[in-house]
Amino acid sequence: MTSTRRRTGWSFLAGPRRALSTVAEVSTALGAWAHDYTYALQRQAAGLVLRPDPQAYRLPASDKPAVVLLPGIYETWAFMRPVAEILHQDGYDVHAVVELGYNGGTVEDMAQVVERYIRLAGIQRCVMVAHSKGGLIGKTLLSRQNKDARLHGLVAINTPFQGSPLARLLPLPALRVFLPRSPELTELAASRQVNSQIVSIYGLFDPHIPGGSRLEGAHNVQLDTRGHFLPLGHRLVHQAVLDGVRRLSR
Repeated sequence: MTSTRRRTGWSFLAGPRRALSTVAEVSTALGAWAHDYTYALQRQAAGLVLRPDPQAYRLPASDKPAVVLLPGIYETWAFMRPVAEILHQDGYDVHAVVELGYNGGTVEDMAQVVERYIRLAGIQRCVMVAHSKGGLIGKTLLSRQNKDARLHGLVAINTPFQGSPLARLLPLPALRVFLPRSPELTELAASRQVNSQIVSIYGLFDPHIPGGSRLEGAHNVQLDTRGHFLPLGHRLVHQAVLDGVRRLSR
């Protein structure tokens, strides 16, 4: 009888406990989403008001591979300043491809812009550090524009390598590339041979990429972070980026 009561009591409480757990998870996700967009707006505003000088992050005399920044869609290079600062402090010659603008072009076109910059800047060896769409640009360059092996690899933060179903909600031409079965993503997915040259960094929850950023064959690093934009300012991500660049530099 006692045993039966305990089981009945447990069954009675299990439902509410699961419900409370679900409510807590949803609340955490909504809070992360709000903080994420607040951070994004602040970074965009800072880029417009402060207009940082990309030359401030250059160290031409560095004996380490150069680092080329690849921002996400609708982001200028300045959006990645927190990452640039950490890399610069660690002795890397950090390059911002200002010609990308707000990175609203196709992945193919933006990859050509970056390839042209690397060639004209005379960069002989570099690691690309990217956010979101920038990671797709970086993988395109590894797949097609690396016959001379000057690109040592790619460190990608929250990149939708498998796409995002949320792209269907905003029928903008620039976002079609993020559809899970878009021609661009299908072609990139077939380029598995370069995945070993990629370090993919992502968190526990990304409101823009529900499926996460894990890439088969890459060095995947999942951190205790939440958000799509906010992690760019997180110390765990900064350390993972440094570790990733060092790993690829070897």
